[in-house]
Amino acid sequence: MTRSAPPGVAGAVRDAATQPSETGFDTTLYERFPTQGNRPPGEFEALKKVWETPTGWRAFSAVNNNFIGFLFIVTAFGFFVAAGILSLVMRVQLAAPLAGIVPQETYNQLFTMHGSVMMFLFAVPAVEAIAVLLLPQMIAARDLPFPRLSAYSYWAYLIGGVVFFCSIFFSLAPSGGWFMYPPLSSGVYAKGINADFWLLGIGFIEISAIAGAIELIVGVLRTRAPGMTLAKMPIYAWAVLIFGVMIILAFPAMIMVTFLLELERAFNWPLFDATRGGDPLLYQHLFWFFGHPDVYIIFIPASAMVSAMIVTVAQKPLVGHEIVVLALIATGFISFGVWAHHMFTVGLPGLSAGYFSAASMAVAIPAGAQVFAWIATLASGKVQRNVPSLFLVGGILIFVMGGLTGVMVGMVAFDGQAHDTYFVVAHFHYVLIGSMVFPLFAGFYYWTPMINGQQLSERVGRWVFWLNFIGVHVCFLPMHLSGLMGMPRRVDTYLPGRAMEVPNLISTVGAFIMAAGVLLFLIDAIHCYGRQGNVGGDARNVYKGGTLEWLATGNYGIRSIPVVHDLEPLWADPRLRQDVEAGRYFLPGTATGARETLITSSSRAEPQYVQIMPGPSWWPLLAALFTAGFFLLLTVKAMTLSAICGVLTVVCVMRWVWSNDRHIPQKQVDAGAGIILPTYVTGPPSHGWWAAVLLVVVLGMIFLMSMFSYLYLFGAHPDWWKVAAPRGALVPGTLLLGASAGLAFAARPLMARFKRGSGLSAGTMTLSMVCLVAALAVDGLDWWNAGLRGDASGQGATIFAMLAWHGTIVLAVVLSAFYYLARWMRGLAPAPANKTLEALRILFIYAALEGAAGLLLPRLLPWGGL
Repeated sequence: MTRSAPPGVAGAVRDAATQPSETGFDTTLYERFPTQGNRPPGEFEALKKVWETPTGWRAFSAVNNNFIGFLFIVTAFGFFVAAGILSLVMRVQLAAPLAGIVPQETYNQLFTMHGSVMMFLFAVPAVEAIAVLLLPQMIAARDLPFPRLSAYSYWAYLIGGVVFFCSIFFSLAPSGGWFMYPPLSSGVYAKGINADFWLLGIGFIEISAIAGAIELIVGVLRTRAPGMTLAKMPIYAWAVLIFGVMIILAFPAMIMVTFLLELERAFNWPLFDATRGGDPLLYQHLFWFFGHPDVYIIFIPASAMVSAMIVTVAQKPLVGHEIVVLALIATGFISFGVWAHHMFTVGLPGLSAGYFSAASMAVAIPAGAQVFAWIATLASGKVQRNVPSLFLVGGILIFVMGGLTGVMVGMVAFDGQAHDTYFVVAHFHYVLIGSMVFPLFAGFYYWTPMINGQQLSERVGRWVFWLNFIGVHVCFLPMHLSGLMGMPRRVDTYLPGRAMEVPNLISTVGAFIMAAGVLLFLIDAIHCYGRQGNVGGDARNVYKGGTLEWLATGNYGIRSIPVVHDLEPLWADPRLRQDVEAGRYFLPGTATGARETLITSSSRAEPQYVQIMPGPSWWPLLAALFTAGFFLLLTVKAMTLSAICGVLTVVCVMRWVWSNDRHIPQKQVDAGAGIILPTYVTGPPSHGWWAAVLLVVVLGMIFLMSMFSYLYLFGAHPDWWKVAAPRGALVPGTLLLGASAGLAFAARPLMARFKRGSGLSAGTMTLSMVCLVAALAVDGLDWWNAGLRGDASGQGATIFAMLAWHGTIVLAVVLSAFYYLARWMRGLAPAPANKTLEALRILFIYAALEGAAGLLLPRLLPWGGL
């Protein structure tokens, strides 16, 4: 018997006689699954057809996570190989004293690009790429909730990354180190556009990473299989959730610091110039607030891959599953309090240095808990002897060695001796290779049968492992010795007769051993992926894994979305594969004739509605292309062409999202077994609402970093605060911002309660935008009339930097208001509510709050004015 859902969203399916649940969903309806009998014969064919990847040149318009995720992984690994080649040139240079293989400036560009590419173009993108490919399969989602955003994120990363890397072939690569500390990277010491390539290119790539993080967070929270509560969620999904949250909290600091340095270089605003009230240490604080969590952003999803694979390798549930989840959360939390351990030698106060040293020790505790859980699982299970197990055990050994030296450099006294020596180089290479690179290789061997239907060579894989394992130790173990002997980092040569020749020569040999291992892997991977496998079903599950990704058979993920009752569903229910492939669970076909996935509640994963997924589109690729053009043309000061690319970017993005807020004729559909769910929702139950909130969190973190910059420079150089804070804008600015927030807030109730609510909502949103623009103009003119100038002092630089950033947000609000007006004029903003209005209200209200913070802070501090 079919049950219909009442109007509204959260009560997708209700029954007064059943137990209460998070959303009103009748959990006893799960008992209908698996349904009996055969599905209609054409149902499966329709499902496959609607999820087909375009062929030929139209493949570039594909947005499916399988296609985009695979390209993402291949591209990230390509950057890994490219950065590795740069490191080989560096090692040849250092194999003997005074070698002179490349000039000093070229060497500086090589080590800057090697570090930048490894950190920004390989490490984070690689773990994000694996999540794009793997996460939907593991939680039984058809796709990530914003597939076009995934496509945009990838194309932006590819285009920006390739252009950034190719700068080295034209002597345009930066040479100030992958961290680009001022004053070495300021206009005085880094003339030309080399540093601008790094600043604008890396900032652009960070935007791509944040877009992917928002997608993954919403994917974990809202697209899990029914019944997959937080307690039953795979540990990898937990890690991806923590990874995404850390990105949206940490990466904004990187966006702000590159924004501030580019302002200093472009307009001579002394944000980091200590002679005019700026401070180069501000850069280090902002950079490492991103940089140290970034290490754990890489480590957390990679360690969860280890946990997932160890369960299969040992054929035993993970020992201390709950403890490992808590350890991941603790690692993410503590990592935000460790950034200044990179700054022990800059003269931190003793109390601050002691705190950061203690935090550096504390972060080793949850990492150690995971290592002991892995060892206990392997010791208590029946370990399979294969290539993934080799890379897992080898990676644990290397990671533990790197962690031990990490505890050493976390001590202030020892760091004072080892700082900026090759000891630190050895430490972080051991950590990153053990915690990320080896798990990545293990994952390649473990999940390739799922992706390709074929297995990478076990025989070749053992050679790959031993070459890499031996090469790591031969290359980096001697660096501990050369570092303690006094060899500094970032030098292109060294003098003979200082006993450094032998360890450097050994390190160079080790680098080439590792390179041989990577080359062998590439040959094997090309051979494997060059032929498409036809193996399906249980044959793909070579290692007998128990999680849902082994049910994936096509672009649509799995045939039907099952109800989950266990951490390892395939182990718990031997018939699950047959029932899923027979279409006996949720969404066995396409209920609307379009791509669909199931949206579930965030905690208990109860079905809420069926999301209509967007299909292939050229707009994400075009938007990424013009976004890259905008940033890269700014680098070469081609302002007119850059502006044109900016306008075209806006046009492409608006056209891309124009069809996202769609109302289809089927207001409710049968999601399987006669369970009826809606196809359109608004407000907090909507996945779009969650994305809007996460975007506001990112914007808020960026502005928080600008406020921190103001407070830091005021505390460090109060003598440069020479312009009295004007008060003329306080009252009109506050009133305008309050009116803007109030109008945006009122837009939805006005739409819902009045007959012509759609027009009223469009009008109030337009008025809200006008108030924001007016408030920004009042604030800026007030400071200008008071005699403040951005190039005069740190005070002017930070205040106008805050205004410049807020102006960017206001510009986005203006464009959004015109976009909403256009939708209203086309009849695409219907009452009583629509998703576009819900998302834009959040942005408008945030912009008003940000404007209020920027208006009040510099007028209230110094307290009472000057």
